[in-house]
Order: sequence, then C-alpha cells, then structure tokens
Amino acid sequence: MTDATTDTAAAGTHMAAELASQPELWARAASLTDAHARLPERGARIAVVGCGTSWFMAQSYAFLRESTGQGQTDAFAASEAFVDRGYDAVVALTRSGTTTEVLQLTEQLRGRVRTIGVIGDEASPLADLVDDAITLPFADEQSVVQTRFATTALALFRASLGESLEQAVADAAAAVAEELDPDLVASEQFTFLGRGWTVGLAHEAALKMREASQSWTESYPAMEYRHGPISIASPGRTTWMFGQAPDGLAGDVAATGARFETAALDPMADLVRAQRVALERARAKGLDPDRPRNLSRSVILDA
Repeated sequence: MTDATTDTAAAGTHMAAELASQPELWARAASLTDAHARLPERGARIAVVGCGTSWFMAQSYAFLRESTGQGQTDAFAASEAFVDRGYDAVVALTRSGTTTEVLQLTEQLRGRVRTIGVIGDEASPLADLVDDAITLPFADEQSVVQTRFATTALALFRASLGESLEQAVADAAAAVAEELDPDLVASEQFTFLGRGWTVGLAHEAALKMREASQSWTESYPAMEYRHGPISIASPGRTTWMFGQAPDGLAGDVAATGARFETAALDPMADLVRAQRVALERARAKGLDPDRPRNLSRSVILDA
C-alpha cells in the first residue's frame, strides 16, 4: 500500500466526495425512525463498543445518552471492554463489520446479552452475529480514512435520543462550502479539545489529521489542557476547541502565541472543517488519504 501520490489533484478523491456528502446523509439518518426504535430503549443500561473512529463516536453517544437521562451508558474500545456488568444491551459500531476485536467480542456475548450492530457493510459477518443489525450502506466509504460513516452513525444516535439535527445539517453544509484559511491549513501542530460529548469529536479530529496527513496532533478534554499539554502551544501551532470553551481558555492559548480555533457551528459540523483541513494538508504533502501509510479499511488480525 502506498502512502504517496504524484497526482496531487487526484489525491483523496474519495475522501473529498465522501466528506462533502455528510449534510445529506445526516438528514437521511435523522429520518430513519425505524432504526432509532431498534436502538436501546430509554432506561436500558448499555455499553457501546468500537475500534478507532468508532470508539470515539461511541464516546460521544455514551455521553449524550447518559447526560440526557436516558440510561447508564459506557463506551469501550472493543479490545478493552468490560461487558460482564449486567448490561441490558451492547451496541457494536463498525463501518466494515469485519474488525477482529468487534467480531470476537460479539461472539462472546451471543446468547448472553442482546447485541445491536450499527454497520456500514450490510453483507458483513457482524450482521449475522448480532441480534439486531442496523445497516447504513448509504454511508459506507471507499476511502480508507473514515469521514461520513462515523458522523452519520452519530447523527443516527443523536436523532434517536430526540435531538433535532436541522441546525447540524445546515451547519455541515456551511462547513463544506467554507473557504479554508491557508494559515490554518499550514499550522505546524494541532491540539483538539472537547467537553462532554465533544471529547470524542476531538479525539476523532486528531486521528483524522494523523491518518490523512501524517500530522502531529494531540487531543484532550478541554479542562485537562492546562494540566500540562498547553506547554507545547506556541506561534504557528493551533489549539482547536469543539463546542463551548471553558472560561479563560482562549486567553490562555492566545498568551502562548498559538492560534485558538473555534466555530459557531454544531460541533459535529466543525468536525467536517477539521476533516477538510486534514485532506488539504495531505494534498499539500503529496499524500493520498484514500490510501494512507500503514493502514487498511479494516483491521483483521491473524488467529
């Protein structure tokens, strides 16, 4: 698998098209009322598992569900999940439905705990392992670097919790159309921050920047940033906040000379902006995020 391309115009063709399609797909996910009803009911005690990007979306869903009083919700990396805790259900999120750790965990739960898969590939082996498969083939992707499947799954989760996504969809359309600041794209280093449900988005933004453009990125809960990580902030670097920043944080970052980036958008739409920056950085480096270094569409481990 190559990590570079001599045709910079063609680099990330799939990623570009897929990230631009997100507003339409979020609206579609919000309309899937039958799928919403198949997710765990209000009051159920659940765990949500995934790997990589899916784990970060699980974190966001878990916070939103529990903080709105809809039931205790834990999020785990599938390889590190504690699922013998009397859960009423376990939700497995995976684009490919072939990730080894997710399949192994689901197999262990068969006949013991209700399992619900949220899957991009409806023909995947996971669809036959879970008790209920919610498939989103319209959000599946050709690029190795995930964008739209993850956010469409989170849109589905948010809508199932009773949120209106009308503003998020409008904000995402604006994020797709926005002209990116060249100075932002050229930043030396990025630190992404979140609070509550946006911590997962911060982790995902950092992962996208690393995967697509091999950039130096970090991510933290916003209130943890001043407990050490702010030490790397300096001119030419960016601290990017998803959602409402803690009081005083913007000023503290400004004092370091770093750029403080935030947007008056739904945080999930702001993630689209970060995806676009990752794509443009990849192209500037001659990299192809559709075929990133050392990565494949699904992690399938040897037995």
